[in-house]
Amino acid sequence: MAEALTLTDAAAQRVGLIARKQGRPAILRLSVEGGGCSGFQYRFDLEDTPDEQDLVSETGDVRLVVDPVSHELVAGSTVDFVESLGGAAFKVENPNASAGCGCGSSFGV
Repeated sequence: MAEALTLTDAAAQRVGLIARKQGRPAILRLSVEGGGCSGFQYRFDLEDTPDEQDLVSETGDVRLVVDPVSHELVAGSTVDFVESLGGAAFKVENPNASAGCGCGSSFGV
């Protein structure tokens, strides 16, 4: 069985707010792409419907979806929403990452 992803309450609230403003379902897609300063980078998008093969995690009425290939790189991760003096962003706590970067949006395995 695949390790689940966790969407914190703060992240779920933010996704819900963004989705309501855009008139879309509260479905956040996390995907991993090649690139970034550490080899891979996270990408976040709103989805209208999950794909059939997506792994889905729910927090309240918000769903976090990830494709099977990306899931191999982020299994067991927690997605949070953090606000600081530097700005506000979704942040992935990834137990599979062996390296990261200062911006927090890319990682290596």
